[in-house]
Amino acid sequence: MSMLDKIKGMIKGHPDQARQGVEKGGDFVDKRTGGKYGKQVDSAQKKLNDQLGDSHPRNDER
Repeated sequence: MSMLDKIKGMIKGHPDQARQGVEKGGDFVDKRTGGKYGKQVDSAQKKLNDQLGDSHPRNDER
């Protein structure tokens, strides 16, 4: 069982909390890097949300 499968199992039934976690993680990286990698962080967040089956649109598209 892959790590992603384990994570999917843990967040099953909690997609909003998972999305919040992805957003907070991306915000943390943006803050620590001064926003230097903002586009890459946004791309990673989108891909992670897609992999987790949570494809809600982002409110703050850059």
